[in-house]
Amino acid sequence: MGSILLFTLNSIMPVILLILTGYILKTKGFFTDGFLAIGNKTVFYVCLPVLLFKNIADIEDISEIRLDVVAYSLGIIFLLCFIGFLFTFLIKDPKQKGVIHQCVFRSNFALIGVPLAELMGGDSGVKMAAILSLFSIPVFNIMGVIVLSVYKGGSKKPDVKKIVKDIFTNPLILGILTGLVFALAKIAMKNNGIVNPLEKVEFLDTSIAYIARSATPLALLVLGGRFDLKSVGGLRKQLILGVTGRNVIAPLTGVGIAAALNFAGIANFGPDVFAAVIALFSTPVAVSSAIMAEAMDNDGQLAGQLVVWTSILSLFSLFIVIFICRALGLL
Repeated sequence: MGSILLFTLNSIMPVILLILTGYILKTKGFFTDGFLAIGNKTVFYVCLPVLLFKNIADIEDISEIRLDVVAYSLGIIFLLCFIGFLFTFLIKDPKQKGVIHQCVFRSNFALIGVPLAELMGGDSGVKMAAILSLFSIPVFNIMGVIVLSVYKGGSKKPDVKKIVKDIFTNPLILGILTGLVFALAKIAMKNNGIVNPLEKVEFLDTSIAYIARSATPLALLVLGGRFDLKSVGGLRKQLILGVTGRNVIAPLTGVGIAAALNFAGIANFGPDVFAAVIALFSTPVAVSSAIMAEAMDNDGQLAGQLVVWTSILSLFSLFIVIFICRALGLL
């Protein structure tokens, strides 16, 4: 029992401590609003796309992709998207509907989930998470852009051309697509006995790795710095809905169904798969969701609060999920 507790705390506490550090640094005057705004943009437009690029570009063999796990994960994401749509009927303000909707289905898989999968499943766990990110992150972003565009500015007539443009110019999607092209080219050269010239340019790979590793700590520090306790009171109902969808319904659905399928003998998901699935469905709402909501004329303040509160409360929800999965021998 003690080892399970320690395992869970080691998985979650680094995330919480970095958010807390960012909050303290802001209250002590180290972080200004200008710095936090620039930090937010840097993560979204530079660090996170590079992280996604590297995770996908490092794939060595297409045969590593487990289509059953991919199909399961995408199916759950679409199910959660439908559940999030039902949540919008409980919200009056059109600018808040899209924020709540995406909170239910869109997890912080890239920033928190992938590192968490590594902590839970080691190299095999992070590799499975990277493979799932190849499919889930584009889906998250495409669905997020669509959902936020539908409710943009309270409009009931979304601009289809603008939605398509937003999808194909999204930096996260561009990072993933670039990584996919790089990975496929690398695999093709390897299969045809062609030496990859970039393998000898070690400084390039090292530089990319440095930027990729900065994404998670910088994002979490900025996240903590942007937290504002004063605005919580007026958003209590919305926060309860968002937290319930993200921290309760999503893990119960994504991890619970996977466990049921495993015990029923329908699926054969090992510890690496459960590490990735937990990371995909049990992590808080994506940091980028708040940036996108603000940029697309939705309620950016609510989106930011949901990022912080789902992150803080994930200390408990993730603890319960990891604890139960570890106790059942799934991890």
